[in-house]
Amino acid sequence: MSDPEILLLRPGATMPNSRLPVLIYRRVLEGGARGFDALFRSNGWGGTWRNGVYDYDHFHSNAHEVLGVDSGWASVQLGGDVGQAIEVEAGDVLVLPAGTGHRRIGKSEDFAVSGAYPPGQEHYDTCRASTPEAELRINKVPLPPTDPVEGADGPLLRLWA
Repeated sequence: MSDPEILLLRPGATMPNSRLPVLIYRRVLEGGARGFDALFRSNGWGGTWRNGVYDYDHFHSNAHEVLGVDSGWASVQLGGDVGQAIEVEAGDVLVLPAGTGHRRIGKSEDFAVSGAYPPGQEHYDTCRASTPEAELRINKVPLPPTDPVEGADGPLLRLWA
């Protein structure tokens, strides 16, 4: 698989974002993309769930997050008001560093994602505005030991070094 697209986001008034880039993997899985739970688990990411993406800006101050699009498509605003809207569709994966603002701004009726977290980060918080305390937590989140898509040799380890 080729390297993911990368997106660097600057801090905003309400979303702290991260010095680490968002990673966007395109067309990781085909045929309905229902295998993300197994893929993420096989690469050491856990706390999996299946749902959607909230329609309000939020971030996680104590966890990195991976989102795999199981079905449909969506437009997702990354980084809050200073960020960028991107389109994702079934088979795509977003890897969001701790602190990255995200919200859904449009979707198909069948849009669904699977999410997961690195080891020890499965009990994540959900923050709607940046605070000094949240920024301290973000800076203490350890880097994942593996890439959720490509495992121990995946590009996340190099791109987030």
